[in-house]
Amino acid sequence: MTAGILSQSERIARLNDLARQAMGLACVALATEGFRALPEADQSRVRELVETFDAFTPDNDPYGERDFGAIYRDSEGRWTTTRPARPAETVFWKIDAYDRDLQFGSEDPANPAVTRRVLTLMLASEY
Repeated sequence: MTAGILSQSERIARLNDLARQAMGLACVALATEGFRALPEADQSRVRELVETFDAFTPDNDPYGERDFGAIYRDSEGRWTTTRPARPAETVFWKIDAYDRDLQFGSEDPANPAVTRRVLTLMLASEY
């Protein structure tokens, strides 16, 4: 690849990173009923971990678009991006790319002029 020219996956990944880091500004942010039922301090901590998430692996990011991740609460109540042996709770986050009217999937997720991103936070048990 020529310097300065990004692949489509890398352009999408950068836009998804921006969506995570500017939740509600660079994307539409949604939370499920189960996530919203968590204590506010837990919701805040999970959002912080989503914003700074960098635990991407081939298992959770097979296409290199950085559009999915999991946050775990351990048995002592701490939230982490590292999966404990027995998570007490798991929150998934997912970014989807829609057309500007949020009616259909985006025809070109690498083009912010025709795409709106939706970031959803949900309990794994709601999936």
